[in-house]
Amino acid sequence: MLLTITTTSRPATDLGFLLHKHPERVQEFGGSYGTATVFYPEAGEDRCTAALLLEVDPVALVRSRGRNSPDFSLSQYVNDRPYAASSLLAVALADVFRTARAGRCAARPELPGTALPLEIRLPALPCRGGPELAERLFAPLGWQVSAESVPLDEGFPAWGESRYVRLALAGTLRLSDALNHLYVLLPVLDDGKHYWIAPDEVDKLVRAGEGWLGGHPERGLITRRYLGRRWSLARTALARLAELGDETEEELEPPVAEEASPEETAADEAAAAETAAEGAAGAPAEGEPGQERKPRSLSVLRREAVLGVLEELGAVSVADLGCGQGELVAALLARPRFARVAGMDVSSMALTIAARRLRLDRMPDAVRARLTLFQGSLTYTDKRLRGYDAAVLMEVVEHVDPPRLAALEHVVFGHARPAHVVVTTPNVEYNVRYPFLTGLRHPDHRFEWTRAEFAAWAARVAAEHGYEVAFRPVGDDDPEVGPPTQMGVFTRDQRS
Repeated sequence: MLLTITTTSRPATDLGFLLHKHPERVQEFGGSYGTATVFYPEAGEDRCTAALLLEVDPVALVRSRGRNSPDFSLSQYVNDRPYAASSLLAVALADVFRTARAGRCAARPELPGTALPLEIRLPALPCRGGPELAERLFAPLGWQVSAESVPLDEGFPAWGESRYVRLALAGTLRLSDALNHLYVLLPVLDDGKHYWIAPDEVDKLVRAGEGWLGGHPERGLITRRYLGRRWSLARTALARLAELGDETEEELEPPVAEEASPEETAADEAAAAETAAEGAAGAPAEGEPGQERKPRSLSVLRREAVLGVLEELGAVSVADLGCGQGELVAALLARPRFARVAGMDVSSMALTIAARRLRLDRMPDAVRARLTLFQGSLTYTDKRLRGYDAAVLMEVVEHVDPPRLAALEHVVFGHARPAHVVVTTPNVEYNVRYPFLTGLRHPDHRFEWTRAEFAAWAARVAAEHGYEVAFRPVGDDDPEVGPPTQMGVFTRDQRS
């Protein structure tokens, strides 16, 4: 696999000082990843190119770690690792250009801080998400991105495209930043690593992402993929980025959009939450004239559907049960008609993030007086849940173990007994529309219901507790598999 870095800043051979690799030498480095060779195909005053060539022995890879690797392909003697950029190349880059990544140059200390015109090329890069994902990850960092899908076989165009892209990046950046972008994003685009991911990977990610990852619109996707979807590590990493001063929310429910499906993206989630939070503090509410609108993700459609139902029902006081990061709470506070708003969640960390996202410490007194945030569990009765016109369980029930659903039903419908309960949950039938999705939409989901299963559960709960229920689709209502999200609107019988 090959990576080339080119600069046209005179004298271009200063690239050798920055990389700590002499342009007139060919240097080899051995490591667990194979043999890395650094050489310069061209080295002149006007243009200089450094190449990193990584030679991987797939047989040695299988024998040394492949059979115990989290990447199934590495247990096979025939795999793409010798030919495609991956975490192997990222590790080689980190080792061979360690000093350059750190932004140090003893011979020319002024060089590392200088932004240079750079061109980076990768002829074969696995990209689960296609060229569009490469654009989404590199463009916000100041790169001009050219990502072209590689056909499976140029002689047989009907076979379609492979999962590989030819990637070319151009931009004026510090070399250390460029190397750190590659170190993090190569395994993210490949969506896999050749080694087991330990907690120290959080430290590596935070160090390599310093100054750019916290403000990246796809930081949630990057963090989750880099850490192999180990959610506890991703939470820790995002929290540490936030502690460094970045306006970073923790993406507690990763969307299916990572795999280039129509599902919501982490960027949409963040943008919607920011809009709602600003609205709560007096900024223009979502949809007001003069506000730029972005394409709406499923999470936004779901939130808008819930808000529409609450307004239609005439609710004045609302409890968001399982409020997570507080997106719905913020949207409720942005509408003065909701005089009392409560957010409850079992996770203290989620509530801390919600408070930060809502800017609780700077919230106007009139808005703060309408809000209550508290920790609690939906499987235990709690007097704080009583006295609200409506309760919302938005993407909550599927996180509860089936044997404990009866306790949730009693707490919400039997103990709290609001006049209305709005429940949304994924429609598992729609999952076939996400081509890269295997299993459930989220690793914490205990189940996902079909439309018939949800209808049966809702009808039983309504009958047992004196409610009536009506059903509404959220998102595009596919004629074959239904909508991506299903909603049940429960209304208490006034005679009960």
